[in-house]
Amino acid sequence: MRIADLTSVELARRMRTGLLWRAGPFVVRLTTTAPIFPDQFLLLYGEHPLLDGSFGDVTDFHIELARGQGIRRWWRPKIFFSMDGPNPLAPFPLDHALPLFEWGFNYAIATRANQYLLLHTAVVARGNRALLLPGLPGSGKSTLCAALVLNGWRLLSDEFALVRPATGEIVPLPRSITLKNASIAIIRAYDSSAVLGPEFPKTRKGTVAHMRPPVSSVRAANDVAFATWVVCPHFHKEAHALMDPIPKDHGFLRLAGNAFNYELQGVRGFRAVARMIRGCQMYDLSFGELTTAVALLEELTAS
Repeated sequence: MRIADLTSVELARRMRTGLLWRAGPFVVRLTTTAPIFPDQFLLLYGEHPLLDGSFGDVTDFHIELARGQGIRRWWRPKIFFSMDGPNPLAPFPLDHALPLFEWGFNYAIATRANQYLLLHTAVVARGNRALLLPGLPGSGKSTLCAALVLNGWRLLSDEFALVRPATGEIVPLPRSITLKNASIAIIRAYDSSAVLGPEFPKTRKGTVAHMRPPVSSVRAANDVAFATWVVCPHFHKEAHALMDPIPKDHGFLRLAGNAFNYELQGVRGFRAVARMIRGCQMYDLSFGELTTAVALLEELTAS
């Protein structure tokens, strides 16, 4: 059963007591009474599996989006993120419940999912061959990820490569793609079929909007992939598209330095990154125009 099989009224009712659903390998119980949020969530996550707990599903994350109490319920109303009790994030305005959920879910994974080597990177795949796009904020990784997904690539994640250290398998986590500021209009112009949620201005990262993951990617959430290419994007407005190879030793430092829990993984983290480096082609990609950059990536991964 999918989340989209619920009516809007039923979805809101279930969220008041705890909606049990699956995102990639994770089982999530999401509780909230925030208005508008259920319809926004339905737009982005409607194809995700809905669970009823009858099969003994172990919940990985108990997430609550709670409205502010007292004066904060009425004056500049706020929404608070909590996970198993504490509030690790600052509150957002009530009408920004969706971006708070997205950032809070990222926080939950980054701090709790240590059964994986967690790399901060967008990941797309053709078959079982994965392309990783690690980059700092503003590098263009999410914009490139969205464009490749619109070109038919399978979305594994916009934020994380969930790597099984023992095997090197990358476990899919197909969720919405977070676009920021100018990237929103760029993706709308790139492909008018892109399904984007509402825009949220004045967040800590500027204006954000979220692109719905393809149905095919959500349904392939059990199909692991292996790192085949690592391309580090660098967006500069005036740059010509140029791809340069990265030496293996430099590539190791790039990936290890881009992991949330490399030190925590210890020896198995070192071995996991080394295995990935041996099996990958690695490049820096400088670009200033999206279509040309996508063409270069398509050419690189064609063989």
